[in-house]
Amino acid sequence: MTLKKALVVRGGWEGHRPVEATELFLPFLRGNGYTVRVEESTDVYADAAEMAATDLVVQCVTMSQISAGQLAGLTAAVEAGTGFTGWHGGIADSFRASSDYLHLVGGQFATHPGKEPCERQGGQEDNYLPYAVTITEFGREHPVTAGIEDFELHTEQYWVLHDDLIDVLATTTHPARPWQPWHRPVTSPAIWTRRWGAGRIVVTTPGHSLDVLEDPNVRTVIERGMLWATRTASAS
Repeated sequence: MTLKKALVVRGGWEGHRPVEATELFLPFLRGNGYTVRVEESTDVYADAAEMAATDLVVQCVTMSQISAGQLAGLTAAVEAGTGFTGWHGGIADSFRASSDYLHLVGGQFATHPGKEPCERQGGQEDNYLPYAVTITEFGREHPVTAGIEDFELHTEQYWVLHDDLIDVLATTTHPARPWQPWHRPVTSPAIWTRRWGAGRIVVTTPGHSLDVLEDPNVRTVIERGMLWATRTASAS
């Protein structure tokens, strides 16, 4: 049996704990028949031979920068069938200066609304709100989210700018609170997939901290997303 090859790329803003977060999922990958290569930078994306041999890229790189050559290598691999997945800022808030990366992923973090100003104390917890993740009708039939019911979290709630080429598996709604400048509730995609050439992309927006990644619903979605995104036989 030929082992599948997963490439885990991590780095960027340390607040998302890229090392500890990705380590949570390495046993799952290895237990499902992947050989795993871990890289601490995006330099590997420019290695055409390595990327062509990779069946799945798991990225956890918040903000940071990517060179034109690195992005070209990642994009070419996905178009040829390499899967691409990640969670939270590690995929939806990577490489803010790169419009071509945004085009690849299909959605970009814009903000995470915070608590009422009088309740804020200056830490990350100022942006932790209770919110619901609602599975869409499409999501109820999709392998990544089938059987998962709507669930609640208390963490950063991502407001995402996106295009219509994504397939939304779950949404979250930002209410119009008195201290916010918007005037009606806004619904954002919380989990989505995207087909790009022969490749599959899965983005899961929850995942700010390790406890969120260990939530059974979030972890199930991420792990199923890895399996679904992996290069298929038709893309080999």
